[in-house]
Amino acid sequence: MFAIVEINGQQFKVTKDQEIFVHRLPNAEGESVTFDRVLLVSDDKKTQIGNPTLKAKVGTTVLEHLKGDKVIVFKKKRRKGYRVKNGHRQYFTKLKIDSIEF
Repeated sequence: MFAIVEINGQQFKVTKDQEIFVHRLPNAEGESVTFDRVLLVSDDKKTQIGNPTLKAKVGTTVLEHLKGDKVIVFKKKRRKGYRVKNGHRQYFTKLKIDSIEF
């Protein structure tokens, strides 16, 4: 069984006991979070598609907050002597999918 759920404006395909990284959530580590913007639920026999959402819930637990890998942003204009180098590290939250209820 899997579900497509919207978390912080992004869509994720999740299954039970899966761990995913989402953009930083304000919840504390170890706290349970429920998401109700479920767009699709499918098991072996049938698929339910929301219009736009279903009356289903995905229960998760916040495992930890962390930072992603550094991304280098380099801008250059040739023959002009213009070079700018910046770095960025995105904040993430690691979630564990506990249940999919529909």
